[in-house]
Amino acid sequence: MTYSTPFISIKIQEEDGQWVVKDPYYKDWANKQGISLGDIVLNVDSVQIKDVSNIKYGSVIREANELTIMKPEGKISRIKINHLDIPEQFYYMLIVPSIYYFLTLLISFYLYYKQKNTELLNLLILFILTVSLAYVSIGASSKLNGVGIIVNSGSMLLCLIYLLHFLRNYFSFLGIHCAFLSNIKVFYTIPLIAILLSICGIVAKTTFSSIILWLFFLLLIFILSILIIYYFKYRKPQLKVLLMSIIIPFFPFLFLYALPVIVCNQYILSADVCSLFLILIPYSFICTQLTERIFDMEYFITRLRHYFNFSFAFTIWLLIGLYWITDLSISRMTEIFFFAFLSLIALFYIKEKIDYSKRKILFSTKGDYIHRLYTTVDSIGRVVKIEDLLEKFVQEIALHLEIKQVYVLTYDLQTHQVTSTSKSKEYTQNQIDEVLIEKLGLGDIKKTEHFYIAFIHQDVNYKRILVVDHNKSIYLKDEELLWLELLLLYLNNFIENTKMVEDLLEQLKHMKDADKNKLPWLNKLLWLRFEEEKYQLAQELHDTILQEQLHIAREMNVFIHAKKTSDIQSNLSKIHDHMLASLNDLRGYCENLKPPLLDTLGLNAALEKLIQKNHKRADFVLIYTIDRLYLEDERLNLMIYRLFQELLNNALKHSYANTVEIHLLETEEGFEIIYSDDGVGCKMDDIILADSMGIRGMQDRVQAFNGQFFINTNVGEGMSIRIKVIEGDHTHSYDYDTYHRRPTHS
Repeated sequence: MTYSTPFISIKIQEEDGQWVVKDPYYKDWANKQGISLGDIVLNVDSVQIKDVSNIKYGSVIREANELTIMKPEGKISRIKINHLDIPEQFYYMLIVPSIYYFLTLLISFYLYYKQKNTELLNLLILFILTVSLAYVSIGASSKLNGVGIIVNSGSMLLCLIYLLHFLRNYFSFLGIHCAFLSNIKVFYTIPLIAILLSICGIVAKTTFSSIILWLFFLLLIFILSILIIYYFKYRKPQLKVLLMSIIIPFFPFLFLYALPVIVCNQYILSADVCSLFLILIPYSFICTQLTERIFDMEYFITRLRHYFNFSFAFTIWLLIGLYWITDLSISRMTEIFFFAFLSLIALFYIKEKIDYSKRKILFSTKGDYIHRLYTTVDSIGRVVKIEDLLEKFVQEIALHLEIKQVYVLTYDLQTHQVTSTSKSKEYTQNQIDEVLIEKLGLGDIKKTEHFYIAFIHQDVNYKRILVVDHNKSIYLKDEELLWLELLLLYLNNFIENTKMVEDLLEQLKHMKDADKNKLPWLNKLLWLRFEEEKYQLAQELHDTILQEQLHIAREMNVFIHAKKTSDIQSNLSKIHDHMLASLNDLRGYCENLKPPLLDTLGLNAALEKLIQKNHKRADFVLIYTIDRLYLEDERLNLMIYRLFQELLNNALKHSYANTVEIHLLETEEGFEIIYSDDGVGCKMDDIILADSMGIRGMQDRVQAFNGQFFINTNVGEGMSIRIKVIEGDHTHSYDYDTYHRRPTHS
C-alpha cells in the first residue's frame, strides 16, 4: 500500500476556482521538477484536481504518479514521479519501516522461543510488535488508504495499552500496587474506539485523526505520570530506567525539530528523521529489562551509550560548521549527519578492538603497562613482612623504570626526621621539603627539582615516601606515572593487610606465651568446624560415590570369573556407563565444594549453571530472575551462590511444590533475593526450634554480612523468603522470626 504510489504531500489552495501550489513538503524535489509556488495543478494521475477524493480531507495532494501543472504564464507540463525521485520518502516511509518491522519480528521470535511462559516477556513482545506495526503503516495512513488508517490508528493506541499492561505486571513484580491500573481490561476499549472512528471517517469521507492523536497524547501523559509518581514514591532504580527509556528518545524530536521551528522557524533535522529515534523505545525496553536474563548485552550497551554521546556531540558540531561554511540543503545535511554519526560509532568500536589487540605495544615499546602492573603486584604480593615488601617494591620500580636511584624514606611525624633505606646515599634535612612530605596524600606523586616523591603509607608515627632520583635527565611519561600510582595504591593495601596479620599473630603469640589455657577455645572451635565439614562430606561420599564404586567392583569380579566370553562387549559397556555416572557425581561434589565458574566467568554464569542443573532434577516449574550485580566485596558472590544452592536444595527435597520462584535483584545499595513456592510449607515454630532445612545456616550467612533475613510460612501455604543485603552496611541485623508478612510474588 505504501509503495503503490509515491508520496509527495503538496499543499494547495483554491483561488478563483483553480488549485494553486502553496507549499511542497519536499522542496528540493519540487525545485528539480520545476514546481513553484503559484503553479496551478490541473490533473493528478489523469484525474481533474476537483475530482480527487483526498482533497476533501485537506488541501493536500498526498500521492501521485503523474501531475499536470500549468505555469502562471500558461505553459502546461506533465511531471512523471518515481519513488526514487524523492529518496527521503522512499527511505523514511518504506525502507526503514520495513527493515524495522522485520527486525522486530525476528527479535520477537527469538525472545519468545528463548524464554517461554513469562507474561512480562509476552507483553513486551506484543508491545514492540504493535509499535513496529504502527510505524510500518505510517506510509499507507499518510496517503489516506483505508486499511492503512485503520491499522495505524488501532496499533498506535494498542501499543500504549500493552505498555500499561506491562507496567501493571512489572509493578506487581517489584512489590508495588498501582490502583490506577487495577482494571487494565477497561483500557483495551480505547484502541477499539480508535478503529471505529477510523471506519466512520472512511465511510463519511472525513477524518477523526485529531481525536485519535489526543487519545494518544493523553495516554502517553498518563503513562509518564504513573512512572514519575511511583518513582518518587518508591525510588526504585528500575522505574528510573523505564522512565528514561521513554523520555530520552523524544529529545531529538524536541531539540532538533520542535524547538528550532518554534524559535527560528527552521529545523535542524526534519520530523521524518527525528521520528526515527522514537522507534528506539521498544529496543531500549528490551535492553533495560532483559539484559543478563536472556542474553548479555551490558558490554555493548554501556559502550554504545558512551560512544553515542561523543559521536552525537561531534556530529552536531560538524553540521554547525558545515552550515556556516557551505550552502548545503537540509536534506544533504541530514545525509551527512547519519553518515558521520554512524561512522563515528563504528570507528570507536573498531578503535577499541584494535587498541585491545595491540595493547602490548600501543603506548610503549617496552611492553604493556597493564601486564607489567599485574606481574609487579603478583611479585610483591608474595612477601609477608613489611620490610621485605618495601625492599621488593623498590626493586620492581627500579627494574621497570630502569632507574637505579630509588629509595623509601621514613618520615617521623614526631621528630620530623627522615631516614632512608638506601645504604649508599644519605639524605640531609635540607634536601627534603618537609612541607611537601606532610601534604602528600594517598595516590599523590609530586615532581621536584631532583626527585619524584610519592606517598606510600602512613600510620600513627611514621609516613613512608617513595623517592625516585631523576637527576634532571629522566622524565616519566603519563603511562608510567599512572602505573606507579596504581602500584602505590596496591602497596598501601598490602601494608595495611600485612600489619593486621602481624598484629593478630603477635596477639596470638602473646596470649600463648602468657597463658596456655586461653587458646584452646580457638583450637576447639576450628577443630569442631573442620570435623563437621569432614563428617558431612564423608557421609555424602559414603552414600553415593563409595556405593557406586563397590557396585562396579562386584560387577568386575563377576566378569573376571565368568566362563562365558560371548557377552564381554555388553558387560564392559555397562561397567563403563556406571563409571561415567560415578565420575559425574564426583564432579558435582567438587563443584559444590568450589564452584569453578564463580571465579572464571562470574556469579551470573555460575548461578545459571546451578539453576539449569536443578531444573533437570525438579518436578516443579522454576521461574527465576538474575540481575547483574556490581559488588565490591567478592565474598558476597560466594554467599549468594551458597544461598541459591540451599534454597534450591530445600525446594527439591522438602517443598513438594508445583511452582518455585527465585529472583536475584539489584538494589541501589546492594541486592535482594526473593524466594517463594506453593508447596507444603511448615510451622514457623518448627523452623526456629528444629533448625529444619538449613534455614539457620542461611540466616547465619546473611547476618555475617549484616543483612536482613525474612521468612513466612505455614502448613499448606508454601514458603516465602526474602533476603536483603546492603553492601557496607554495619548497622542492622535481623532475626528471621521478626518477619510476619509474605513478600509479593512475581
